[in-house]
Amino acid sequence: MTEIIEPVTLDEDEKQALAQQLVAQAKAAGIDLVGPDGLLTGLTKQVLETALDEELTEHLGYAPGERDAKTGKNERNGTRTKTVLTEIGPVEIDVPRDRDGSFEPAIVRKRQRRLNGVDELVLSLTARGLTTGEISAHFAEVYGASVSKDTVSRITDKVVAEMGEWQTRPLDEVYPVIFIDALVVKVRDGQVTNKPFYVVIGVTTRGERDILGIWAGDGGEGAKFWLNVLTEIKNRGVGDVCIAVCDGLKGLPEAITTVWELAQVQTCVIHLIRNTFRYAARQDWDAVARDLKPIYTAVNAEQAEVRMDEFAEKWVAKYPAAVKLWRSAWAEFIPFLDYDVEIRKIICTTNAIESLNARYRRAVRARGHFPNDAAALKCLYLVTRSLDPTGRGRARWVIRWKAALNAFAITFEGRISPSSN
Repeated sequence: MTEIIEPVTLDEDEKQALAQQLVAQAKAAGIDLVGPDGLLTGLTKQVLETALDEELTEHLGYAPGERDAKTGKNERNGTRTKTVLTEIGPVEIDVPRDRDGSFEPAIVRKRQRRLNGVDELVLSLTARGLTTGEISAHFAEVYGASVSKDTVSRITDKVVAEMGEWQTRPLDEVYPVIFIDALVVKVRDGQVTNKPFYVVIGVTTRGERDILGIWAGDGGEGAKFWLNVLTEIKNRGVGDVCIAVCDGLKGLPEAITTVWELAQVQTCVIHLIRNTFRYAARQDWDAVARDLKPIYTAVNAEQAEVRMDEFAEKWVAKYPAAVKLWRSAWAEFIPFLDYDVEIRKIICTTNAIESLNARYRRAVRARGHFPNDAAALKCLYLVTRSLDPTGRGRARWVIRWKAALNAFAITFEGRISPSSN
């Protein structure tokens, strides 16, 4: 009867003690922690070779030195040396072989030259905006390993199919709020041009940020483009959206209400405020900000109209374009004033969006420009992928979500409930 050996588990103190012991022994022996002859390289080599030996034992049915337990003709046939790239650099290992060549190791597969963690590291570096050449140079400098630019490209190309699945995955049935935002990316199309890429972000009934998808535009988008995008989102399961927050993109409000007839279209208050500063001199920013606050914190539309008149009277002579900006957006702004304060917080909470946009912008800025839309989309997807280990692009939105959820449930009675998804 085969003895079952229980796996050994160590608590944190035992792990810490073992690590300290290994480090102390390495120092005493004059061994570096990293590098070709370092402690980590040696441990990695030993672990990989031990795992491969265990795999071969399972394949043959007998352990080394137990030839009497053989049940067939196949047997061990020495080893072959192989160098694999790991997260700590190149490691040379001895891969055991069998006589008839039927052994197919799983821990380090035949013809495999990189462990999976290396691929993940390449994807992570790409998500941070490093080019293929920079990643190749990084591996050479940090790990002393040769990873060609073609290899880096092949690794990142692996996510293209994954990206397609992500872009068509089923979505939740109801989103209390969705945000539609634009990101400008430089793409070479004959010549380098600024091209908008649109990110649609939803807030789920569980208070999570859910990136619904990324679409490339050409700057001339209209109602037909937006109808196609929003219909695609609806076909993925989104039956209802309570509030859609966006800027005045041509044809977008009409497309929103066509796809979700009960949706409230709300201009992005934060963008409205920020765009105001574009028309004002820097020395007036504080004063303008103080005069704008009574408008968007007003208790109702009537009070906001009074505050808007006061703002216009004070600033129209100096900054007429700023006043016109608010007047033009007024119809899409005032629905904001009908919402409970908890809903207003969600609409005006920019941390979850701005942190995402900052990651996107950092990545595309580092790349400079992309050869085509597909390359830009791949980079943006890798950033999205890096935000959530599950690959779904989700994260917590707010801490006080329960208060907001109750406000949504009352304001949009019958459309919102914790069990909507």
